[in-house]
Amino acid sequence: MEKQNIKLVALDMDGTLLNKAGEISEENRRAIKEAENQGVFVVLSTGRSYATCSDFAKSMELQSYLITVNGSEIYDNQGKLVERNIVDSESIQWMWELSQKHGTHFWAISCDNIYRAEMPEKIHDSQWLKFGFDTDDESIRQIIMDELVSKGTFEISNSSPTNIEVNAMGVNKAKAIKLVCSLLDITMENVMAVGDSLNDLAMISEAKVGVAMGNAQEIVKEKADWITATNEEDGVAKAIRKWVLSN
Repeated sequence: MEKQNIKLVALDMDGTLLNKAGEISEENRRAIKEAENQGVFVVLSTGRSYATCSDFAKSMELQSYLITVNGSEIYDNQGKLVERNIVDSESIQWMWELSQKHGTHFWAISCDNIYRAEMPEKIHDSQWLKFGFDTDDESIRQIIMDELVSKGTFEISNSSPTNIEVNAMGVNKAKAIKLVCSLLDITMENVMAVGDSLNDLAMISEAKVGVAMGNAQEIVKEKADWITATNEEDGVAKAIRKWVLSN
């Protein structure tokens, strides 16, 4: 593949744009700024909530949309909500009870909070976006996965090999990017997507150029068009320089 007509770069954050210290390297920042200077939109496309990713977008002075919670929410560059996809509270209650039954770590993202150690007393009073399980025990992870799949009402992915992330059915980063593309009057043929985990699989598969990080899970590498360096080696910058920037 030669350089493509890329007009939008979609970047996962954890394990992709961010290094192990949770920071954006200077080299990544420089490449992103150069892409923007050439008229390319740079969109963070993350499993994180708006509250935990918007400061990164501001620090890079990104002038584009923000895809959060695996596509559950999309914000414009003014921080205004464009789209939201809810997981019903009964499902959240059921998943929380499942995590308690199997003794896993969990996190749950509502429209206005993130819960990690305990859930609110009145789960049904909140609107929910995502639930996550985390356990090093592979057999327990498989039991939970089987339970989730049998319900047939969830979009299931992960953001690391030890966790499971659950969104409303049909919600993923690719679908969110397509909506952003329609708002910008471009298509997936103009997109490069970069990521490392299962929640990046859809956008990597459907973008014109799908890039897996050097530290990506194997299944992500298999689906990608190209594998860049790791998140400790400015892999995002290397992908932008190879596929996006005109020399």
